[in-house]
Order: sequence, then structure tokens, then C-alpha cells
Amino acid sequence: MQLSDYACYTLFNRYEIYAVIKTENKRGITMNYEIVYLEEKKAAGLKIRTNNASPDMGAEIGGLWKRFFEEGIFFQMPGKVNDKSIGLYTNYAGDHKDDYDMFVCCEIDKAAQIPESLATTVIPKGNYAKFIVKGNMVTAVQEFWMKLWSMDLKRTYVADFEEYQPGGDMDNAEIHMYIGIENAD
Repeated sequence: MQLSDYACYTLFNRYEIYAVIKTENKRGITMNYEIVYLEEKKAAGLKIRTNNASPDMGAEIGGLWKRFFEEGIFFQMPGKVNDKSIGLYTNYAGDHKDDYDMFVCCEIDKAAQIPESLATTVIPKGNYAKFIVKGNMVTAVQEFWMKLWSMDLKRTYVADFEEYQPGGDMDNAEIHMYIGIENAD
């Protein structure tokens, strides 16, 4: 895809929105997304190494989310820049079928001093496909990933993340899904 192929070019908050694109995956399911450029972000939280084939993957990730909130990590995070929580997938060994690091974290100020008990990482700058998912935090996100894996999106497998917007609840959440994609040359 060429930049000249995009329908619009607008500056929006910290993102450059190139286009609103509608695509269909291999199973005929339509998913709408925007191509956005994000600047680098620093994040801190809890981390595990897992893969989607692991029978314990759901319990491991769910356990991280539980600890992150029940132990007050999210609420006490030094240098937290907003009230959004993040599920970050990075350091892929290959693609979505291979091992990856999963962080349950939040964005922090680059100068924040973080306790040694927490993991820090960088969400790299670059192009991302941004999807908006609404509904139950667990089932809506699972359904999104199942649909995404059947798409022909040119992913980088460098970093993908779920950004949970404040103000919702378990059954009525808004989640912005950012999938790292190749540059649109």
C-alpha cells in the first residue's frame, strides 16, 4: 500500500492517522482499523514468557492481570502517565505461534524510578494497525485475536498491545488493540 493510496492524513493526539481501512480476513469476517504511527513509550509492570499453544497460557496471563490489580501495582506505579492498563506482547521468537514475552503494565514517564520487583520495557515507535474492541474484557479480546490470526495483515511481530481505556467495567470495556505492522511504502 502506498501513502498516496490512503484516504486521509490527520494529526490526532500522539498519533498520525493515515487512513481508515476496511479489510476482510480469510473467513470473510470484516474488521475495521486505522494505520497509526506511535512514538516510543516506556512501560512497567509484570512479565512472563509464554506461547499461544501452552495449555496454561490463559491462566498465566489471567494471573498476571489479577496480581497487577489486587496487589495495587497499577494504582501505585511511580510515574504513571495515564489511567490505561496495557497488555503487551513482544520479543516474539517468530510469529504468533511461537514464544513471546507478555507484559501486564502501564505507560510511565521515561524518567520514572521503578522498583526492581517490576519489569520495564519499551513499546517501540512505528506503524500500528489500531482496532477498537468493545465488550467483555476476556471474550471480546479472545475473539479479536482469533479473527486477527486469520488476517493477511503484514505484521512485524516486534510489539502488539491491548490498551484498556478507563471508565469501563469487565462486561463493558473499550480496548484499543495496536498491532505492529510493516511500513506502508
